[in-house]
Amino acid sequence: MNENKTRTLADPLDPEHVAAFLQENPHFFEAHQDLLTELSLPHESGGAVSLIERQVAVLRERNMDMRHRLSKLLDNARENDKLFDKTKRLVLTLVEGQDMGDIIDALFYCFDKEFNIQFTTLYLFGNIDKIPSSQAHVVPLSEARQHIGTLLKNNRAVCGTLNQKEMQFLFGKFANEIGSVATVPLVHGAVFGMLAIGNRDPHYYRSSMGTLFLGYIAEVLNRILPKHLPR
Repeated sequence: MNENKTRTLADPLDPEHVAAFLQENPHFFEAHQDLLTELSLPHESGGAVSLIERQVAVLRERNMDMRHRLSKLLDNARENDKLFDKTKRLVLTLVEGQDMGDIIDALFYCFDKEFNIQFTTLYLFGNIDKIPSSQAHVVPLSEARQHIGTLLKNNRAVCGTLNQKEMQFLFGKFANEIGSVATVPLVHGAVFGMLAIGNRDPHYYRSSMGTLFLGYIAEVLNRILPKHLPR
């Protein structure tokens, strides 16, 4: 039997060949528009719709999806604008602080009132008798290394959960209320402090969460706090 016989119109067409032909000739129906009225596609409701109607439905769905994505982008842009404004006000307030007490009071106030951060703690490392009094906790660096030594080695912001020893040291009596935290060491030549924030939601500060904001605030503190600390 000859398998290479010439194909005639009476022979059935291979669906894959038809699909390949239409992919290679996407404008085929423009030259054969009369065929569109003869085509129909099954409808989910059990009826049939024309190819044009189906194409319109698909385009409408894609349009709705794109509008949804655009709406989310605009919402994110608005939130970023708000975050930028809050951060700018905080930085200006920190820079204008006359002493360490003013600076740290401004930090705690803005974190609480502007950023709605539920728990904030700040540690400064050194001699408590030589560091000016403020809302910051003052402990020797050696003591801090005993409790949060791993966090101090990173020199970068970290988000997620901590062990009980670290939580107890950083947040004291509030440790059991906190589900997730973000921490960042303060460094000026050498580490001189630790800034930590917490939230009751265990998923609020995640390990995959961006740390740009907290890292930026730490960089500001790295530049303005050391001038108020003993050399």
